[in-house]
Amino acid sequence: MDAPVARACHDRSLRRQLLRTYRADESAVTTPYDLDDEIEATTGELELEDRNALRRVAGLSTELTDVTEVEYRQLRLERVVLVGVWTDGSVTDAENSLTELAALAETAGSQVLEGLIQRRGRPDPATYIGRGKVGSLGDVVLSSGADTVICDGELSPSQLRNLEQQVKVKVIDRTALILDIFAQHAKSKEGKAQVELAQLEYLLPRLRGWGETLSRQSGGSARGGGAGGGVGLRGPGETKLETDRRRIRTRIARLRRDIKGMRTVRQTKRARRSRNEVPAVAIAGYTNAGKSSLLNRLTGAGVLVEDALFATLDPTTRRAYASDGRVYTLSDTVGFVRHLPHQIVEAFRSTLEEVADADLVVHVVDGAHPDPEEQVRAVREVLAEVGADRLPELLVVNKTDAADEETLLRLKREWPDAVFVSAHANRGIDELRSVIESRLPRPAVEVRVVLPYDRGDLVARVHRRGEVLGTSHLPEGTLLHVRVDEALAAELDPFKADGLR
Repeated sequence: MDAPVARACHDRSLRRQLLRTYRADESAVTTPYDLDDEIEATTGELELEDRNALRRVAGLSTELTDVTEVEYRQLRLERVVLVGVWTDGSVTDAENSLTELAALAETAGSQVLEGLIQRRGRPDPATYIGRGKVGSLGDVVLSSGADTVICDGELSPSQLRNLEQQVKVKVIDRTALILDIFAQHAKSKEGKAQVELAQLEYLLPRLRGWGETLSRQSGGSARGGGAGGGVGLRGPGETKLETDRRRIRTRIARLRRDIKGMRTVRQTKRARRSRNEVPAVAIAGYTNAGKSSLLNRLTGAGVLVEDALFATLDPTTRRAYASDGRVYTLSDTVGFVRHLPHQIVEAFRSTLEEVADADLVVHVVDGAHPDPEEQVRAVREVLAEVGADRLPELLVVNKTDAADEETLLRLKREWPDAVFVSAHANRGIDELRSVIESRLPRPAVEVRVVLPYDRGDLVARVHRRGEVLGTSHLPEGTLLHVRVDEALAAELDPFKADGLR
């Protein structure tokens, strides 16, 4: 089937049937934005012969897919082999990293078949793993029937291309895997725009063109011109690769404008809370550490809770009340992971600014994780990128019901000020709530006022925005000893008790 025929088919279902007839997996060439009219079927004889020679019997292994498309390919992860390069640290660290990669792959919907680690001083600049080990990797892929190789690191475009050419199956890296999970889990308009921006920025330097995709799109013949020519239009035109790059850059610019507008809305909400002197508490932590579960326990927010990595991406802010009546906010943020792609950090910067503007960061740690200290290090590294590393931090070790006693004793010695809780078993939540309240910023001005009984609105506002230290009832009104912000103190000034401030 010629590529122009596929492009001319505007009926989506008909085009899919035609592409399946020629063994082109439509799900492997979908794009994060509308490039449906640009999908091409590569049918070069040498490439086709090469692919057919390596096909396996259906049902016993996974069919090889065309890995030469220019467009971003939605990951169809079914049977995967994991590959990591151990450059430093202990073997336990390397195994933990690969175990986390397996959890990410399973979250994306794949079945992990094998996990391989190579000890090297640094990744090979051409093939990630050593060039002599690429053949061994190909043998493992062949024997296991895998259709995808996932590398535990970010591959350069040349590493990606070289590995795919040699192992003959799709190769992706850790960054692409995380981006795919984010794309699956983003629900809000802002979250979807942020994920798409991160995907396109990752894709742009990795666009590749093969065969017809390098042909000129608008050039005409030297005499009379062709279909793409005409007066003033003859000569070399754009290649398809250049056209894709231009479209992606245009889409990136539009997404950045949209996200900037959404950031303005978020900043307006934060400014309103700041004017009202409402303390803000941000819940941050490693993915799947139990942040959403804690938010639900503390506020009854009803946020999705699932035992999966990056189950919730969209930030949630809920109101909470201290025991003295003060109002503060609790915000759940996107989860972190080691080697979080910089595209994600940049795209979600407006969301992560919720953490940077908080008065207190509740840092949630998975106490049942094999390496909770590494979790804390990875989270603090990302917090430093958004300027939140100088904020007051409260460490909360969650999942104590699933952690062994030896680990808990070690963590208590290492973090003596941490609060140990179990959101699942509802243990330690009251202690955590009281510690959060004690860490909230106290209003700046201490006053004694007598409020008339017909000013119940002021009494309610004092309880909501201030800290009530004492109260009593007099014939002329309610005597309050409170700490409030300067703006509210100015409103209370006419009712100040004589001689007291």
